[in-house]
Amino acid sequence: MLKGIVLSNISNLYKVEVNNKIYDCSARGKIKNTDLSPVAGDIVTIELQDEEEKVGVIEDIKERKNYIKRPKMANLSQIILVISMKMPKPDLLLLDKQLVYAEYMNIRPIICLNKIDLENDDRINKIHELYKSIGYDVIKTNAKEGIGVKEIKKCLENNITAFSGNSGVGKSTLINCIMEKNITEEGNISHKNKKGKNTTTQVNLYKIKENSYIADTPGFSTFDVNEIEKEELAKYFVEFKDYLNQCEYADCSHIKEERCGIKKGIEEGKISKERYERYCQIYEELRNKKKVY
Repeated sequence: MLKGIVLSNISNLYKVEVNNKIYDCSARGKIKNTDLSPVAGDIVTIELQDEEEKVGVIEDIKERKNYIKRPKMANLSQIILVISMKMPKPDLLLLDKQLVYAEYMNIRPIICLNKIDLENDDRINKIHELYKSIGYDVIKTNAKEGIGVKEIKKCLENNITAFSGNSGVGKSTLINCIMEKNITEEGNISHKNKKGKNTTTQVNLYKIKENSYIADTPGFSTFDVNEIEKEELAKYFVEFKDYLNQCEYADCSHIKEERCGIKKGIEEGKISKERYERYCQIYEELRNKKKVY
């Protein structure tokens, strides 16, 4: 038996890397008959069927550190959250949802402000300072020119890293720049509606160096935080934590209540009013979510 990592899955044919060799693998029937199917990032054991043709069968899936449902990935250690400064414009509500989900999943988030050449410094610095002040790593990039790419590369070592963000923000361009070759199809922005066209159709894991992988991931543009209960949401806004025990009521929603620690933090200038307003939006979405049975 050999141990390897799943790089991709196309129609239940898995690319598995073992000792720097890539094998085409199917999954053993005993795996197919369970709810657990291999996904990109899984550590698996395989049995070789043909060494010359690089063909094998996945026998077992090792215990996962984490599992993301949409898109399906396992064992992520960090997510680089890419937002563009223009074309498309920054979606800070989506960014905050992604940060909440990363905190919930205990995956390290890194914020990448891309296309800095298209926006003025004041706007860029305002977003940069907001998220830097609450403890997040923020990297400014211009993927087309390779600016900031060296800093991104340094973060990738000894990690499995997903790139997340709306279509058109420059995820694929960044990955191509990091890998120094065109491994993904770059999306074009529709000048009519300024929205990105999603060009990535599946999760692919790419090896940079030993124990270092990056993923091009579709589906994060419809980031779903519905796994989180509304009562738990405030715990995942990191700057709220020091104020949660200052609320008068233990079940404070931090919205309608008057004697609320979070509102006190806003009054003291320690919590961003804009971040708080986005908290309220996400809370309302969770409150109205449909029950899935």
